[in-house]
Amino acid sequence: MSSTGSTGSTSSPGTGPIPISPSAPDPRRWWALVVIAIAQLMVVLDATIVNIALPSAQRDLHMSDGNRQWVITAYTLAFGGLLLLGGRIADLAGRKRTFMTGLVGFAAASALGGAAHTSGLLFMARALQGAFAALLAPSALSLLTTTFTVGKERAKAFGIYGAIAGGGAAIGLIAGGLLTEYLDWRWCLYVNVPIALAALLGAGAFLHDDRRRGERPRLDIRGVILGCGGLVSIVYACSEAEPRGWGDPLVLGLLCGGVALLAAFAWWQSRAPSPLLPLQIVRDRNRSGAFLTMGLAVIAMFGMFLFMTYYLQVVLGYSPVKTGLAFLPMTAAIIVGSTQISARLLNHVPPRALMVPGAVLAAGGLFLLTFLPVEPAYASHVLPAELLVGLGMGLIFMPVMATATAGVAPHDAGVTSATVNTAQQVGGSIGTALLNTIATSTSAAYITAHLKTAAATAAATGGALTPAARDTVVKTGVVHGFHVAIAWGSGIMLLAGLVGGIMVTAGPPKQAGPLGDVQAGAPGTETAEAEERHHMRAYGPEDGPP
Repeated sequence: MSSTGSTGSTSSPGTGPIPISPSAPDPRRWWALVVIAIAQLMVVLDATIVNIALPSAQRDLHMSDGNRQWVITAYTLAFGGLLLLGGRIADLAGRKRTFMTGLVGFAAASALGGAAHTSGLLFMARALQGAFAALLAPSALSLLTTTFTVGKERAKAFGIYGAIAGGGAAIGLIAGGLLTEYLDWRWCLYVNVPIALAALLGAGAFLHDDRRRGERPRLDIRGVILGCGGLVSIVYACSEAEPRGWGDPLVLGLLCGGVALLAAFAWWQSRAPSPLLPLQIVRDRNRSGAFLTMGLAVIAMFGMFLFMTYYLQVVLGYSPVKTGLAFLPMTAAIIVGSTQISARLLNHVPPRALMVPGAVLAAGGLFLLTFLPVEPAYASHVLPAELLVGLGMGLIFMPVMATATAGVAPHDAGVTSATVNTAQQVGGSIGTALLNTIATSTSAAYITAHLKTAAATAAATGGALTPAARDTVVKTGVVHGFHVAIAWGSGIMLLAGLVGGIMVTAGPPKQAGPLGDVQAGAPGTETAEAEERHHMRAYGPEDGPP
């Protein structure tokens, strides 16, 4: 054995030098977690913070009802479509460099959007936000993955990260309500600038990226076109399904085109010399099960956010601030479930022992919402449902992310993290579109039928349908649509638990050794080690032992 440099390496016959981690962990790693958490929170809450500000922005910039959706769609298209590319860029250019580039770009795009005086400029700024978020999110998760490798510390770090991933959307609703009501809708974008600058300073001081010298694989341009094109097509189809319906020719064409592009992408990845998404990442049973569980759980969760926001503001007449504060208990429950339950148990129980009960709890909370009355019922229905869903999602998010990123070779950490984020983003897009379509079609059918019945009853008694009676029928119909859609969401959440229980068969991760070896019991451990040895053979002789 011989050593070289400050990081050290070992060599073995036929494998060349294999770098090993320093014997002592980085003393600044917890500050690094703070930086990563701030950046991830900024990305996650930005997906919902603009929702509450949208009506004010529409009035200020004179947007039409048909165009206002582009404030949301421009962000989701760029973010969801470019995540795989962003993850691979992090692997090739360096995670820390990509992270800091994403922060600078996200801050600049936020400032541009806040200063926008035309709708077109706001749409462009939101697309730029999504593009830089696609650099930021996978580099943040991959930095977390490579910074924390020891069992208990890794569980604690992923518990905090999972709490942010699950609770950030609710925090966005709170922040959006406060900023819109007491300042201006533009501050929903400006607020990102100081946050990003603080994270940028912290990244320069505390983040560490193990940049190995030697030849790096080239970017798979054909894979970028096929993979990103397929994801953009599917996300755009989901956004257009809300106003047009799933049977619309454009929606069907986009969905079919997206599936075809992703099929071609999968075929090419099995033949590409430097694939954008190495197929061994998704072929692993535990990892692919974690991806599917994440996507299905987010479908149901985003549907709940959509309906509960509408229920609280439109049906119950809550202000934006009151609506945001109404989600606080769920945010607290997610934090407790992720940091106090999942993080403490993950080292002692298999991941699915957390995922399955979490899905059952969340499904139970969603099912409780199918009994929502038209009258105010926050304490009796909404609050218990929020606590159940929050605890359930806290139990799901943390082990899913830890399982999906465990045992991955460092040179694939970025694209693996991007795949986790892609499952979350595409799941959110599908959930919003699918459940909203179910709710609106069900509500429309209910309202039409019951208005006819009410009008006929009033005419039979010699009177006319009063505005109050009409309003009651409409509100009842809207809530009925929520009941049906949330029932579907509850079923999808149970399906997420079933997928996690069947596909994720990994045992509890064990403590890493003093040199930070890959955890035993993690999915794909042997594959990751073999891949890393193969990867290291490509390094030049200057990287080997003297």
